[in-house]
Amino acid sequence: MMIRTPLRPLARILQARASGLNPDTIEAENRRQRSEALRDRARAGAEGRLWLLAGVFVLAFATIGGRMAVLAAADPAEPRSATAGAEIRAQRADLTDRHGRVLATNLVTHSLYAQPRDMVDPARAARELARIFPDIDAAALERRLTDGRSFLWIRRKLSPEQMQAVHEIGDPGLLFGPREMRLYPNGRLAAHVLGGASFGDEGVHSAEVIGTAGIEKALDDRLRDPAHAGQPVALSLDLTVQAAVEEVLGAGMTMMNAKGAAAILMEAATGEILALSSLPDFDPNDRPQPPTQGDPADSPLFNRAVQGLYELGSTFKIFAAAQALDLGLVNPETLVDASAPMTFGRHKIKEFQNKNYGPQLSVTDIIVKSSNVGTARLALQIGAVRQQAFLKSLGLFDPTPVELVEAPRARPLIPARWVDIVTITTSYGHGMSASPLHLAAAYAAIANGGVAVRPTLLHGGPHAPGPRVMSEQTARQAVSMLRDVVAREEGTANLAEVPGYAVAGKTGTADKPNPRGGYYDDKVINTFASVFPAHDPKYVLIVTLDEPVENTGTEPRRTAGWTAVPVAAEIIRRTAPLLGLRPAIEPRGPDALTLTAN
Repeated sequence: MMIRTPLRPLARILQARASGLNPDTIEAENRRQRSEALRDRARAGAEGRLWLLAGVFVLAFATIGGRMAVLAAADPAEPRSATAGAEIRAQRADLTDRHGRVLATNLVTHSLYAQPRDMVDPARAARELARIFPDIDAAALERRLTDGRSFLWIRRKLSPEQMQAVHEIGDPGLLFGPREMRLYPNGRLAAHVLGGASFGDEGVHSAEVIGTAGIEKALDDRLRDPAHAGQPVALSLDLTVQAAVEEVLGAGMTMMNAKGAAAILMEAATGEILALSSLPDFDPNDRPQPPTQGDPADSPLFNRAVQGLYELGSTFKIFAAAQALDLGLVNPETLVDASAPMTFGRHKIKEFQNKNYGPQLSVTDIIVKSSNVGTARLALQIGAVRQQAFLKSLGLFDPTPVELVEAPRARPLIPARWVDIVTITTSYGHGMSASPLHLAAAYAAIANGGVAVRPTLLHGGPHAPGPRVMSEQTARQAVSMLRDVVAREEGTANLAEVPGYAVAGKTGTADKPNPRGGYYDDKVINTFASVFPAHDPKYVLIVTLDEPVENTGTEPRRTAGWTAVPVAAEIIRRTAPLLGLRPAIEPRGPDALTLTAN
């Protein structure tokens, strides 16, 4: 309770009158003191309120400033639905070759998006963006920036130079979001193996990288699995060998005027693929769109080594010879009726250029001279049922199990009815179609001593031995026959001789089917299937050329001996040293004459 001091206190008034002073001055003094006290209290209250208001303002501005700092430092976020969703998995493991050299990795980059409601000058921004990105239509972008939407993607990934150029536009409605993108540092190298990657689920703060083709898609779950902590996946490829194969194959394709080419280099014992190339190819950093018209096989995305199903011609003849040997029907020197043409019902089996290698050829000479008639005779001895079982054991009836997403759809084309004439034509590679990779796996079984292999693009894993498909003796005899195809002058692949590396192999020239029926007269698929070194086979090499023609002679030459064989020989010459193979001088046979001393 406040006690007010009286303005005219009686004691002081009486004292003032007794002293002869004016009592009114006492009242005036008291009024002045009371007024000053009230003024002081009012000033103190006002100052308190001002300090309180100042504190509120400081706190408010500090809160706003702090929030702005947090927003400026944080990644921008795209508006999302309030419902909970799956977390975006942005991490993806690297792919390396067998020596740890990087084939595919991740690169931190940025995306570009717009928040049109925050833009100062959408028309100018659209013009400037069209200058930075020539494929952008400025007018179309301006319409999208002014149609009322609140969010717009402009670019999923930017180069540092593009990002700086966008910065210089200076519009607050153009924003960047960090993300990882897939990078293939070797460009086109091994493009069909790697396949490529793209973005899956994405926001402005991150994006999910998913495989779109090749091994990137086939191993997508493994590469994105957080349980593996981003541990690199080692492929069986050898980067140096792959580069050499692609360089030689590309040059050979050009020299032989071919429209396409494929090559596979495989370890015979394990099935590990050291190099796999298909031409034409592409850059997985900028993977083209699939074709919407024309023949899909003409697209650079088409993997001829795996997806290409071709009649592989005379490369199949060694299978008939090996099976006949393994069944004990013949030995390498057994003579077979090779008189041509051979009449079978209403069909005539002819030799290339209507030659006649008869009346008889040894089994070895059937392979060396590539006799259709001789091979047909062997196939008839084997029979349809046993022939089918043997080819199936070599993996020629089923898709290859290689780790490429395209492989399961590449199922060999098998005749619906396996009558005797099919038995004959299949023995020399006509009537059924398979891929070059199928052929590589089948030849690996011959090269490694008779055990089936599983083609793989993964390095160092457990390689369980496959079933035995022929005896070791049969495999050795088959390799010896293939060696004679190259080493003997009359062999169809004598241009494959590479001094020091004892190449063994078989040519295959197959007329190309015409989609309207029958075969083209002047279009072929040429293949050379080889193993080396013949004395201790380690590697299998398959080279296939689509529609080649060699024009250095007086007439165009389209056989594999003139086209695929020289290309394969150069690949072996280039890659054998890279594989650690030392050239070896083959022992010569005894001379016909012996010098003796008296």
